Amino acid sequence: MSAHTSIFAPGKVAVITGAASGIGRAAAERLSAQGMKVVLFDRDEAALAAVAQQVGGGARWMAGDVSRYEDLESLKDLAYDAFGEISLLMNNAAIGGQGSDNWTGLDAWRRILEINLWGVIHGVHAFTPALLEQDAPAAIVNTGSKQGITNPPGVPAYGVSKAAVKTLTEQLAHGLREAGGAVTAHLLIPGWTHTAMTGSGEKPAGAWSAAQVVGAMVEGVTAGDFYILCPDNQVTPALDKARVRWSVEDLIENRPALSRWDPAWKDRFEAFIAHETQG
Repeated sequence: MSAHTSIFAPGKVAVITGAASGIGRAAAERLSAQGMKVVLFDRDEAALAAVAQQVGGGARWMAGDVSRYEDLESLKDLAYDAFGEISLLMNNAAIGGQGSDNWTGLDAWRRILEINLWGVIHGVHAFTPALLEQDAPAAIVNTGSKQGITNPPGVPAYGVSKAAVKTLTEQLAHGLREAGGAVTAHLLIPGWTHTAMTGSGEKPAGAWSAAQVVGAMVEGVTAGDFYILCPDNQVTPALDKARVRWSVEDLIENRPALSRWDPAWKDRFEAFIAHETQG
């Protein structure tokens, strides 16, 4: 059994933020079902309590706000007091990007960054020293987004927050590698996922379920992957890779910013995608 496999073994402990709904709730359900102990965190106290009751198995939970560092310190203390060791930390809590554009909606910008970026920073700072000290295999999974990589226009504050999470997690992975030990970092990159953030009602045919994203996360961490790039029922892995490549090459080729959405580059982008995804 590899160190990464043992992280998900029965009896191991997962701490999950944003656990009252969406990917966080699906993670709580999946991991508890396979025998892990879960410690759950979210702002929505009533929904969080319901998830904890549903998953059972001695689940611990705490309502709080990831934008407050002291809440993450309290969460760490709760987890270690209850179980003595943690094998998985999912910094997953996030909010959507509505209510902001590039130069208005300052309060919305601030709140999005407080939750989506500072919430992850707080989780990393609160838990990483203890994870290193416990001298046991552990993984830190930060939830990013394709919007933080290909950077589509429309919700800039959200895109900025998720681009920063990508950079943060890359730096964290390098730092943990340099530190030695058995703690690793991973970037979970969901595709179109049906959650309360992305929509309500029946899941669209093109979207993945949150449970599918969690399944990909477990497989990716077990395999030792850093980038866990999830497809969906509408976007294939080949299309994902082509879009990422085009975005990176905006810089290399000195194209206009976000050229994929520039009408002057529309035909060239579509020809590139067709070439990269053929066959």
